[in-house]
Amino acid sequence: MTGTLFIVATPIGNLDDITFRAIETLKSVDLVLAEDTRHSQKILSHFNIKTPISAFHDYNEREKCKTIVNKLKQGDSIALISDAGTPLISDPGYVLVSVAKKNSIKVAPIPGPSALIAALSVSGVPSDSFSFFGFLPSKQNARIKALRMFTSRPETIIVYESPKRILATLADMLFVFGKEREICLAKELTKTFETVLTTNIPSLIDYISADPNHQKGEFVLLISSTAKKAQLELDQQLDKLLPVLRGEMGASKAAKLAAKITGIDKKYCYQRAIEL
Repeated sequence: MTGTLFIVATPIGNLDDITFRAIETLKSVDLVLAEDTRHSQKILSHFNIKTPISAFHDYNEREKCKTIVNKLKQGDSIALISDAGTPLISDPGYVLVSVAKKNSIKVAPIPGPSALIAALSVSGVPSDSFSFFGFLPSKQNARIKALRMFTSRPETIIVYESPKRILATLADMLFVFGKEREICLAKELTKTFETVLTTNIPSLIDYISADPNHQKGEFVLLISSTAKKAQLELDQQLDKLLPVLRGEMGASKAAKLAAKITGIDKKYCYQRAIEL
């Protein structure tokens, strides 16, 4: 029988966020693959996990895949972890998972923390539809080109950014999106200096510029869609108006009157009215 490749999520800051299942998996496997063995060894030691650990990162992933797959074929079970959060999300692992599945090796997720999901859950920007694009390009021209592709997208856009480029990226966002676009900046999630700010871009630039300490940490940026924001405002308007109208008349008449007052499509108003 072949072994199993476990994709194990680890804490993004607070070690208490690790799951019981993650600890048990890391203790039971034959080998742990880690992006930075020195960093990950501290986590393993904290939970008294004595499983052998080996480096697995962007620079050696393709080279080590064959050896790892052979170990799995021979029956060893192996866990892949990243420096923090869920592996493969802007971290190494895609090539290994792809090769393992092509070789009919079981790949099992051990779910847990993810910086982008944690940030989205507390951002206050629309969360029903979103796209994640990892890190933006490091060069300004390429970064601006990427940002321009986001201007007309109807969903929330999520990206990561490094401390070295956060100010430059926010300046480029101001250039592309203007002053009014709602954006959330989340950094140091689950750590002592956790910060989540949802406001406009100039305010975020002021915050980052005010103190060098504000530029430390890893950043998640969530760009709210103008279309989503406008729809949310319309829904809030109807939520106030329709209950009053429905108290005096049927759904059809209430929808017709609400459409006249707000300019919102009558069919949409009717759908909202019958949901009350």
